[in-house]
This record gives sequence, structure tokens and C-alpha cells, in this order.
Amino acid sequence: VQLQAYGGGLVQAGGSLRLSCAASGRTFSSYVMGWFRQAPGKEREFVAAISSGGGSTYYADSVKGRFTVSRDNARNTVSLQMNSLKPEDTAVYYCAADIHYRGTTSREWGYWGQGTLVTVSS
Repeated sequence: VQLQAYGGGLVQAGGSLRLSCAASGRTFSSYVMGWFRQAPGKEREFVAAISSGGGSTYYADSVKGRFTVSRDNARNTVSLQMNSLKPEDTAVYYCAADIHYRGTTSREWGYWGQGTLVTVSS
């Protein structure tokens, strides 16, 4: 599966942004989808994930209650709605995919898209 994330940009603290990730291939609905982020000088960290059917979601504690992951299997897309953004949310955000949920360790996920930059100004 090939992934392409988009929707990043510059937003003020407290604002909202919606990221999306478009996937190619006819088996999108078979994949667990995840979002990770990497801030300058830091390791890539888990943000959120959603099961293949959308019935289960997973969030990092740092974004729980502010971010919402969703998917549209008919359109081969997964989205990340980010509200109440903070400067510490500034990072390059990546979407990832795998047949099984691989947890919070980025190296366990098999497929990656290019990142999209989110900058939150204070």
C-alpha cells in the first residue's frame, strides 16, 4: 500500500487542523492505520491508530481528548482531526499502515507515507 499524507500547515495555539492520508490499492480496508510524528531532534512518536474496520482507536496520552482519528474505507483515506493544538504538537506527521496493530513503536509498522509538517505558533 502507498500512502500520502497532506493537510499540514501553520496554526496558532488553540487552533485546529485536519490531516488526511490517502492510500492506494484495493485492500485499504484490510490495514490498520496509524499516525506518528517527529519533532526536530526527537524520535518519531506514536500519535494515534485505528483498526481496519474503524471500530477501535488508540491514542497517545499526550493527544487524548484533543485528537480524533477516523477513516473512510470507501475513499481509502484516514484522517486526524487535531483540536486545541499546542506548540509542542509541532512536528512532521506521518501516516503508517500494517496488517496488524503494531503498537507504539514506529519501526514495527510496515508501510509509511511521506510526512506533512504541522507548525503550531504560540
